[in-house]
Amino acid sequence: MLSEQLSGEAADPYCLREHEAERLLAGHPWRRFAVLGDSVAEGLGDPVAGYPDEPWATRIARELTAVRPDLTYLNLGRRNIPAAKVRATQLAAALEFGPDLALVACGGYDILRQSFDAAATADELRAVITPLREHGADVITVSMFAGARSPRLSPEAQRELDRRLAELTAATRALAAELATLHLDLTDHPAAGGDIFSADGRHGNRRCHAISAAEAVRRLGAHLSAAAPATPGAPE
Repeated sequence: MLSEQLSGEAADPYCLREHEAERLLAGHPWRRFAVLGDSVAEGLGDPVAGYPDEPWATRIARELTAVRPDLTYLNLGRRNIPAAKVRATQLAAALEFGPDLALVACGGYDILRQSFDAAATADELRAVITPLREHGADVITVSMFAGARSPRLSPEAQRELDRRLAELTAATRALAAELATLHLDLTDHPAAGGDIFSADGRHGNRRCHAISAAEAVRRLGAHLSAAAPATPGAPE
């Protein structure tokens, strides 16, 4: 039964409550939603009992479509590519699609490379985000959950990966402020470090995807609320 299938998510304090997305996204203006990035954007993740086996970006699109059925969704995300390749292989297609809302999730693959440079990765992210903003799209950026622990890494390598993630997080936060993106900051989320990672220790599992989608919907809702005109006569 569906109620049994979703019992885990229904009881999860960090996931969307019934009708929450509908309320937060009521009257939203977006009609064309594009996703660019690496495996985080593509949606890799192990299944978890009690949670739908659905990537987070698809879940965001589903909630947007529930409010506006004419919304069109394009996911260009591909695993195992650095931010520079996201720019080189996905940006043109995204701009041709003409999104008014875009999600950019990349940089995570960069921190796994020996040549990682936080400033250079931020420059590539800027080169992806800026044209989308200039073409009128609202852009969601994301800082990833902390606490990933790969079983293949030594303690020393894990500490280095944590350091790189912290650098990428700081760079992405600064870039979000610079370019006025709708930033989704998951690094210090209360669920970070819990049972939200897949067996590879790197990618979020489907519980992580459910939480990420919920927080994205809440971030979009906060943006809509802030942009709504004040009610005449209401206190400021």
